[in-house]
Amino acid sequence: MNQAIINDVKAILIEARSQAYTAINSAMVQAYWLVGKRIVEEEQGGEVKAKYGDAVLKELSKSLSGDLGKGFSYANLRNFRQFYLTYPDQQICYTVCSKLTWSHNRLIMRVDSPAKRDWYLKETIANNWSVRNLERNINTFYFERILSSREKIENTTANNIQEKLVTNDFIKDPFVFEFLDISQPYDLNEREIEAALIENLQKFLLELGKGFSFVGRQFRISTETSHFFIDLVFYNYILKCFVLFDLKTNKLTHQDTGQMDMYIRMFDDLQRTEGDNPTIGIILCSEKDETVVKYSILKENEQLFASRYRLYLPSEDELIAEIEREKFLITRQSKE
Repeated sequence: MNQAIINDVKAILIEARSQAYTAINSAMVQAYWLVGKRIVEEEQGGEVKAKYGDAVLKELSKSLSGDLGKGFSYANLRNFRQFYLTYPDQQICYTVCSKLTWSHNRLIMRVDSPAKRDWYLKETIANNWSVRNLERNINTFYFERILSSREKIENTTANNIQEKLVTNDFIKDPFVFEFLDISQPYDLNEREIEAALIENLQKFLLELGKGFSFVGRQFRISTETSHFFIDLVFYNYILKCFVLFDLKTNKLTHQDTGQMDMYIRMFDDLQRTEGDNPTIGIILCSEKDETVVKYSILKENEQLFASRYRLYLPSEDELIAEIEREKFLITRQSKE
């Protein structure tokens, strides 16, 4: 038999199964919303009364489990109710939530603000995040880290690149590399961390965000008299520019910012092609010196950024405090 026929038939059936799964998933998410709506309506005209509501859920769970089987536990019915209360607008459920699995929706509806939930819904759909990836992004405060970086960008003189950075949620502070699974205490140099990131490239790309493709490690750029090596080079097809990363295990120094500024200028001169936007440089450091940030070329150069990285997942309180501290410093510097 012609192999082309076999391949075509397989492709048709696989596509049909995918469409069927998508349709079933969408219908079930919509059904869970309707169940939640009906439960809330039963709770005395839509007002949530804990004592009465619990009785309704327990009785409903018993009846549905007996007639329809698994999936209708008391806990699941509470989730259905919360799903409706989180998204009382049916249009949102039918047009946005139904594009994701119930497992995705269950994670997102526990996020504590409408703005964050809306962002995670849109980003999960746009980037096709798995449930596991979504959970990691929520646990590492992806939204808050992006917001902190966005405020930094908006406090600089905007140019074409900066507008795209804001639009595409590009730079985080801090980056979190807990997926490297490095034992504490650690004593690694830049090359060892760099090697570990490349060994976990798929997870590293997920942490970097949208549109990144790997170009090279210890990427050489040469002049007539000298050779220089950039730790990590990526190309971002959304921003249409090269992105250079320089890893530092110590606190940020003015020598670091000067070196990256030179790399950016050399890369633009030697590697940038027609159609590429200006090259961006990001210094990944374990700690930032705010005096260096304020008085070095970082303050004026709109293509140069410094972000901290964390090899371990901080606690919720630690990460929130760190983000709030960064936002405070950004606001203070913008007024100076």
